[in-house]
Amino acid sequence: MSTQDLYVNGPHDPLWTVPATGAARFSWEYDDGRERLLALYQKGKDKQWDGAKRIDWALEVDPYDPLGTPDEAMTLYGTRYWSRMTEKDKGELRKHYTAWQFSQFLHGEQGAMVCAARIVESVPDLDAKFYSATQTMDEARHAEIYGRFLHEKIGMLYPVNDNLQSLLGDTLRDSRWDMPYLGMQVLIEGLALAAFGMIRDTTDKPLPKQILAYVMQDEARHVAFGRMALRDYYKQLGDAELREREEFVIEGCYLMRDRLRGVEVLENFGVPKAEAERFSEQNEFLHLFRKLLFSRIVPCVKDIGLWGKRLQQAYVDMGVLELGDSNLDLLMAEDEEIAERLDRERFAEEETARVAEVEAAIAQGAAG
Repeated sequence: MSTQDLYVNGPHDPLWTVPATGAARFSWEYDDGRERLLALYQKGKDKQWDGAKRIDWALEVDPYDPLGTPDEAMTLYGTRYWSRMTEKDKGELRKHYTAWQFSQFLHGEQGAMVCAARIVESVPDLDAKFYSATQTMDEARHAEIYGRFLHEKIGMLYPVNDNLQSLLGDTLRDSRWDMPYLGMQVLIEGLALAAFGMIRDTTDKPLPKQILAYVMQDEARHVAFGRMALRDYYKQLGDAELREREEFVIEGCYLMRDRLRGVEVLENFGVPKAEAERFSEQNEFLHLFRKLLFSRIVPCVKDIGLWGKRLQQAYVDMGVLELGDSNLDLLMAEDEEIAERLDRERFAEEETARVAEVEAAIAQGAAG
């Protein structure tokens, strides 16, 4: 079945064209690079994996409760719309929300793949080109995985959210080579990591937990890459150039915050847009979700040297300024450990099952 047949509201044009700007840069220096970045490149090579094999796609998923979302977390909960819904309607709403959320993950991963390829093309340093090449492959794998989950397990997709598409377009149209780093590695990837983490840590469904844990293991490296490259570069910029980038971050953060409301989903259930926006803004779970989503972005922005008064005030207005002191390295280490622990648990279960199977065969043979 074509993806176009699975879209709730299909995109107006199945192909989105963004005019390319900026220069392709070649480096003829092949000797050494930054030790930390080359170590990250080596890790990127070592940690490559196959989404068709590492993930257990045989696991069943109930499309009407893919994540085990509690009623209280649903935006319509407690409204007159909720009271009129049957259990079947509520299951349909859960399906739509998961389709919408994972569709945005899918579109963001394709955007990350394109941005990583743009970095390979435009960044002046060869060590950064090397690492970006491994990231491009990572993002292709992530897009493949989310696409497969939506096609095979949910059977529904949503088009790219307007705010996400706007930030992707702004990032790709900018001719400065550092902007794909800033727009993608810091903002879009940072927000995605936090969203992935919240679902990974709350869902009791094994397949989405696997997908998110393994994708996050890769994404932790990507954010580390962006921090290294931009921290080094931004030390060289003057105040005016730093303020321009801070303005980009401010606008991008507001776009990312506003993309999370899922108004498109509620409109498909007959809720007028203005009312859907009000329900979303009043939802306590969304307020908490929004704050947690900036747990990866704010400390990263501060770490790379963008921390002017106007940017800090924007974070005050969003209620997330205090997140600037979060330990980003600890969060990334936890992402790595969770994925590795999940592997250990899965392989231990498989080994136990194999041993039991062999012992049963031996016992059967002895009895025969």
